[in-house]
Amino acid sequence: MISAQGISLQFGGRPLFQNVNVQFTPGNCYGLIGANGTGKSTFLRILSGELEPGSGEINVTPGERIAVLRQDHYAFDEHTALQTVIMGYKRLHEIICLKEELYNKVDFDDADGIRLAELEGEFSEMDGWNAESDAETILNGLGVTGEYHQMKMAELDGPRKVKVLLAQALFAKPDILLLDEPTNNLDLYAVKWLEEFLLDFPNTVIVVSHDRHFLNKVCTHIVDIDYGKIQMYVGNYDFWYEYTQLAARQERDKRKLNEQKIKELQEFIQRFSANAAKSRQATSRKKMLDNLQMDNFAPSSRRYPFISFKPDREVGNDIVALSGITKTVGGRKVLDQVSFVVQPGDKIAFVGEDELARTTLFQILMEELTPDEGSFKWGVTTSRAYMPSDNSAYFDGIELNLVDWLRQYSNDQYETTIRGWLGKLLFSGEEALKPAKVLSGGEKNRCMLAKLMLSGANVLILNEPTNHLDLEAITALNEGMTAFPGVMLFASHDHQVIQTVANRIIEILPGGIIDRRESFDEYIDDPDVIRLRASYTKTTN
Repeated sequence: MISAQGISLQFGGRPLFQNVNVQFTPGNCYGLIGANGTGKSTFLRILSGELEPGSGEINVTPGERIAVLRQDHYAFDEHTALQTVIMGYKRLHEIICLKEELYNKVDFDDADGIRLAELEGEFSEMDGWNAESDAETILNGLGVTGEYHQMKMAELDGPRKVKVLLAQALFAKPDILLLDEPTNNLDLYAVKWLEEFLLDFPNTVIVVSHDRHFLNKVCTHIVDIDYGKIQMYVGNYDFWYEYTQLAARQERDKRKLNEQKIKELQEFIQRFSANAAKSRQATSRKKMLDNLQMDNFAPSSRRYPFISFKPDREVGNDIVALSGITKTVGGRKVLDQVSFVVQPGDKIAFVGEDELARTTLFQILMEELTPDEGSFKWGVTTSRAYMPSDNSAYFDGIELNLVDWLRQYSNDQYETTIRGWLGKLLFSGEEALKPAKVLSGGEKNRCMLAKLMLSGANVLILNEPTNHLDLEAITALNEGMTAFPGVMLFASHDHQVIQTVANRIIEILPGGIIDRRESFDEYIDDPDVIRLRASYTKTTN
C-alpha cells in the first residue's frame, strides 16, 4: 500500500497541491487525470520519491517495491534491450553482477564460496533462472521481437526504446507500479497486450494516460486533480465523466434555483424594508439572501473546446482512387503497390506499426511527396485539408501572434472573427496575442484544429490529431470527427477515436494492405485479419 498524507507543493509561488490525503491499495488500478498543468506527472514523481513535497509525507508498506516507467530514453544506451529489462529488478540485477564478479575472480577463496552460495540461494528465490525468458516474453508481447533483444538501446528507434523501458517497469513484478503515459508510442496491438497484462496484475497500479479506452479498460478508480485537490472516484473513466457531468448539471440547476430565490428575496426586501409591519419578515429574508450569496460554488477548472468541421460543399461521388502506389524512404520501401478506392461516406482509420508508411501515404495524397510508382486521382468536387503529426513548420520561427497566425488561413480578415475562432479553441483575451512560436505542443495542435475548421474542406486527412491534447480536447475532437459529414482519412493511437469514428480500417504491412469495412474492435479480433497479418509478416521475414 502507498499513501499520501498532507502533501502540499508550490511551483513559482503557485500552489500545485494543498493538503492532499489519498491512499492506494493493492489489487486496484488508479487512473490519475486532470487538466494540463495540474501536476499529474509531478504527483507521480512525489509518490516515487523522486521529488520532495513542500510538506507532508509518502508512506509505503515496509518491504514493498516500487517500479516506475522511466522517461529518460538515453539512460541505458550502452546496454542491450534484454539487459535493460532485467535491470528493472534492481536487486536481481545486483545479484547477477555480483555472481559474475565472483565467478571471474582469480583468487577465489572459501569466504567467496560462502558468499556465492548465499547469492545463488537468493537468486533462486527470485526465480532468477527464468529472468531472461520472462523478460523476452514481455518484450515479445510489446512487439519487440527476438532480433532486437541483443541490440544496444542506442541502436533502437524511439518507439522500441519506449517499449523496452515499459518492459523494464513491468518485469520487476513490483508491489506498486507507477506509469506515466505508458501508451505513448505504442502501436494498438502493444496497447492491447498491456491492457491484458495490467488486468491480470495483482498489485497496485497508478497510471497517467490521455487514452480514454485504456483508462476504461484497466482502471478500477479515477483520481482527479482539480484546484490543487485530489478526489478519488470508484469506477473507470466513463463512469467518472458521466458522474461529473451529472453533478455539473445538478449544480447549474441549483444555481438557477438559487438565483431565482435571490431575485425574489431582493424584490421582497426592496418592497417592504420601509414598511414597519413587514420589517421583521424583510429582515429574515435578508438573512436568507446573505446565506444564499455566501454559498461557495466551485465549478471544475476543466474547459472543453468547441470543435466542428463543416464542409463548404458536398463531397460528391468520386473521392480518390489509388493504383500501385510505391515509395522508398531512406532506403526502405514503405509503400509497395498500394491500391484502394475511397468511397463517399468513408471514414478510414489507417492502423498498424509503421508510422512512416502512413505519414508517407498522407504526404503523397496531399502532393507533398511524389510516388516512385503508381498514381492517384482526386474527384473534381473534393477539397482537402491536412493536419500533419509534425506541425513544427507552421510555427518555428514564425513572428506572428495567434490572431495574425490564424488570419493567414481565413477568408474573413476581421479580428473579431479570428478571435471568435480562437476562443472556440480556448484562446481567449490576451491568450490570443501570444507569439505562435512559443506555444506548447497542445496549444499548437489546437491552433491547427482552428485552421482545419476554417478550411471548409470536405475531405480531411488527419495524422495523429490527438497528439499533445488533454482529455477534454480529445473528447471534443472525437465528437467533431464523429459528426463530420464528409470523408476522413486518419491515423491515431487513440482506440476510442478509431472505434467511434471509423467505418473502415486499412492496415499497411510490408507485404501488402488489409482493408476491412468494419469497426476497429471487430477488426482486431477478426480471425482473417490475424491470419493475413501473420502471413504478411512471415513472407517479409
